[in-house]
Amino acid sequence: MKPTIRPAARDDILRQYRYLLVDQDNPEVAERFLRAVARTMEEIAKMPHIGAPKRVSQEALRGLRSWRVKGFDDLRIYYLLQEKWIQVVRVLHRKRDINSILGKERDETAQ
Repeated sequence: MKPTIRPAARDDILRQYRYLLVDQDNPEVAERFLRAVARTMEEIAKMPHIGAPKRVSQEALRGLRSWRVKGFDDLRIYYLLQEKWIQVVRVLHRKRDINSILGKERDETAQ
């Protein structure tokens, strides 16, 4: 299974990268974060049921799962399993209002 990344998830990744690179002035950690996201997505692709199911009220997100970014345990990848692929919905810090953020997601399964 190959993961596809929604634009909002891509924005989440870039926002976290910029935060580590600019705000924290830590280019090594910023690069490690990008590699960790890529490795974690590979892991999810190999074992798609590894993530914990997340209860959501929004029909478009039924079956949503989350899994931690290796080495950045406060960050989670939220994803949907499709028939032949994985769709990464968001990459969020666990302290954010996840339900509110996910409640704004639209059905993008046609991407």
